[in-house]
Amino acid sequence: MFQDKTLVCKDCGNEFVFTAGEQQFYAEKGFENEPQRCKGCRDARKGSRGERPARELHRAICAECGNETQVPFIPRDDRPVYCRDCYSARQAL
Repeated sequence: MFQDKTLVCKDCGNEFVFTAGEQQFYAEKGFENEPQRCKGCRDARKGSRGERPARELHRAICAECGNETQVPFIPRDDRPVYCRDCYSARQAL
């Protein structure tokens, strides 16, 4: 049913083979578009995305136990902030 196809990479312009097995996989997953990049360019694109930058943490004092903690948001004076342990204990109630 499927036959290997030669496609041209839109990034590097090199030809690459879209195999019958890959076409079957695409069909099973419901993908309608053929790949536009060769494996090398796809891998390079994935690698260039990199990891997500680390969250900026802000110091705060837990409203429950009074211990210093770090949270990924800027604490406001009108809202209580809890450390991980106290937050988990409150969620369990």
